[in-house]
Amino acid sequence: MSWLFGLVGLALGVAVGLLLRRGRDQERAAQAERDARALLAQAEEKAARLQERAAEDARQRAREDRERTEAELAREREAVRAELKRERDEAERDVARAVQQAATHREELARSREDLRREREKLDVFEDRLTRRGEQQDARALRLDDQEERLDAREDELRRRDDTLAEREADVERRLHEVAGLDREQAERIILDRLEGELEREKAVRIRAALERADADAKRRSQGILAQAIQRSASEVSAAIAVTVVPIPSDSMKGRIIGREGRNIRAFEALTGVDLIIDDTPEAVLLSSFNPLRREVARLALNELIEDGRIHPARIEEVVHKAQQDMQTYIRERGEEAALEANVVGIKPGLLQLLGRMHFRTSYGQNILQHSVQVAHLSGIIAAELGLDEPMARRAGLMHDIGKSIDREMEGTHTEIGAGLGRRFGEPDEVVDAIANHHDLDRATTLFPVLVNAADAVSAARPGARRESLEIYLKRLETLETIATSFPGVEKSYAIQAGREIRIIVEPDEIDDARAVLLARDIAGRIEQDMEYPGQVQVTVVRETRAVQYAR
Repeated sequence: MSWLFGLVGLALGVAVGLLLRRGRDQERAAQAERDARALLAQAEEKAARLQERAAEDARQRAREDRERTEAELAREREAVRAELKRERDEAERDVARAVQQAATHREELARSREDLRREREKLDVFEDRLTRRGEQQDARALRLDDQEERLDAREDELRRRDDTLAEREADVERRLHEVAGLDREQAERIILDRLEGELEREKAVRIRAALERADADAKRRSQGILAQAIQRSASEVSAAIAVTVVPIPSDSMKGRIIGREGRNIRAFEALTGVDLIIDDTPEAVLLSSFNPLRREVARLALNELIEDGRIHPARIEEVVHKAQQDMQTYIRERGEEAALEANVVGIKPGLLQLLGRMHFRTSYGQNILQHSVQVAHLSGIIAAELGLDEPMARRAGLMHDIGKSIDREMEGTHTEIGAGLGRRFGEPDEVVDAIANHHDLDRATTLFPVLVNAADAVSAARPGARRESLEIYLKRLETLETIATSFPGVEKSYAIQAGREIRIIVEPDEIDDARAVLLARDIAGRIEQDMEYPGQVQVTVVRETRAVQYAR
């Protein structure tokens, strides 16, 4: 029975265990369900948070994409604007260049049109001359035909007379031989000597007549033009020397200028390149230099030092530097004034500076800048009288000596240097030709060197325009008289009018009126060959015959 109770107990234990296990399983299931619901709620909450975060990230990325897109669009818009601005600037520059080229083209067309007009006028004048010359040739041909007929008749008549004269000459010759007792050779020698003298006189008479006709044709026009040009030009001529006198308030200032142990005067001379002479001259010191620019800079600096009263090496250096700058301004102003006075426009600033430097250059005492202004006026007057380009002639006259502004600093003649400067600063070919060839007319390619040469001679060679040393002056007069007296038949010679005319007294028995013309021409040619002089020299031969009788 016990085993039955064991089985029943076992069954009851199993049943109770099953019941207990089922309760635990149900409790575990309920707990699992609760955990599942909690996990589901957490998952849903987490999913909601993740969904919200994903939406926020999407919105953030959208904002970033929009900002990046807007930035890219802004950059592209800015690049497009820059490209459009660059294209607009290039278009504006192209338009400006096109306008400038059009203006230049218009100017070139205007100049070409003006050149064509002048050429057309010249051709019209030339055509009129040819027409008149053709008419004159036709009339001359008719006259020549008539003269030829008369000459033929005259030739026949002369032939008959020659025959008659030959017979008479043979008869006369035979009689002369009989009367004079001379043979044929002796008679021919006497006759040829006589004919040679007569031919010499005839040649002199014809030369004199030809020279008078040439003078009548040339002097009437040239003298009128030159006289008018000289009368209309009245620019003054100034002389420059190598020493400048600077007044000082008192002689005590000389010691301050010299300085302790001469340091002030040494600094001044070293900075300016000018000799400062302090001697016994009351209330004045001297500045000595052959360079007028340096001398003027030294004068300005010394005047300012004297007015300021502070004289020491540092102050001297400062004042000299300031005077050099002021001198550059002064030189430019002188160039502008000269261009304005000569009525010449469009000169480059560099050329104006060089033009102003000529204010401090002299030639035989004549100021080069004033001389150039006067040559410009004279060239313009002569060009206007001859119907040439007056503004171009004035420009050529003003620039003809521009090379003298720096000829002491460069190799070459002032004409070569001036022509190079004219080309460098873009001056017209006519002006460059006048600068290069106004002393060498054989190489000139235009008429402007001839005009400038004539105006230069009028300005420089007139009496009183230039100063020369006494030795050169006396030597020129002596040479003129020596050349004149070296010819046979000359009794005395006198050089007058500062060597621009020579009067020659000849022996009336040796030189007749006809040979006087030849003598004057020979002496003038000898002077041209042996001497160098500005302008021209007039040769006057005087022949005087006196007949003296006494009544008793």
